[in-house]
Amino acid sequence: QVQLVESGGGLVQPGDSLTLSCAASGRTFSTDSMAWFRQAPGKEREFIAALLLASGEAVYVDSVRGRFTISRDSAKNILYLQMNNLSPEDTAVYHCASHPLRDYVGEYAYWGQGTQVTVSS
Repeated sequence: QVQLVESGGGLVQPGDSLTLSCAASGRTFSTDSMAWFRQAPGKEREFIAALLLASGEAVYVDSVRGRFTISRDSAKNILYLQMNNLSPEDTAVYHCASHPLRDYVGEYAYWGQGTQVTVSS
């Protein structure tokens, strides 16, 4: 059984930084690519970053490249998303995911419940 549990969300001001964590249990961490998605109110879920198992490459959507960093601690089975220079447009529920079903920007087999990030002055 795979479980993903996000934490670290909160209310921050524009320009602030925040680090999200995704604690993973089960088979996923050493065998699967993992990703972060977000969903803002009234909008579709959006891919933002992935860590590809085969290559070790980190990939990002253009809107967060240079501000966000995805990383993993394999010893602790935790996936991170370091977010810098946050803006109100980053307000969303952030979800981690593992085991992509086709490509890394699409559907995944396992999802966490999400953590709310609100950026507001």
